[in-house]
Amino acid sequence: MRYIYLLFILCCFSCNNERVLLLPEIENAEVTEVLDVSPAYIFYDETQPDSALLNRKNLISTTNWLVNVDKRLTLRQAIPHIKFLQEKKRNAKMHKNENAKNYFTCNDTSIGSLGFLEFTDVNYAKKDSSNYWTGKRHLWSRNHIEIHYINENDIFIEGIITESIQEKSKSKEIVETITGFIKNDTIKLILNFNQKLSFQDYISLKSELLKIKTDKIIIDTNEFIY
Repeated sequence: MRYIYLLFILCCFSCNNERVLLLPEIENAEVTEVLDVSPAYIFYDETQPDSALLNRKNLISTTNWLVNVDKRLTLRQAIPHIKFLQEKKRNAKMHKNENAKNYFTCNDTSIGSLGFLEFTDVNYAKKDSSNYWTGKRHLWSRNHIEIHYINENDIFIEGIITESIQEKSKSKEIVETITGFIKNDTIKLILNFNQKLSFQDYISLKSELLKIKTDKIIIDTNEFIY
């Protein structure tokens, strides 16, 4: 019943304002129910300077926030609005709930209902596009791996531990590729995303990485956009 209610909110909001929000699609979401929620919407709108329109009128700082992002938006268009929402919640001085979390709302095609990806602790940072490929390789720890997501079929993995400068992979192969590097030490993954990447592709990779079920791999909470 809760799923139907949430879907009803999305449809009514879109219809009343003559807007359609296309949620990103995932499969087998780990979180399929979130209670005590407030919704925010980031629409795809070509009439706006950045083609994105944020609506946050109904947000309550003490609740879990469901951020509904149109899958057609690029990271360049969506991330500034997402960061704005994160800062608004983190900087709330009154009626703050330390246990309240932030989730991206998705369409879970495996169950025909909503699924949610948490991003409460993610910190989005800009990275210089002129040197993202080479970076500061001499400063890398042997236990760090950098993932550069260009698109679904072009994911490059870099790091001393890979024993090569670059290893190319695909979204569906990323978990198998990364787990193949596990030896005895813990590995930290550093995620880098092209700003031209669609929000759908971003969510697809994030949902794949959630399939990693080992304490030998840690995903850094800092995500770099170049």
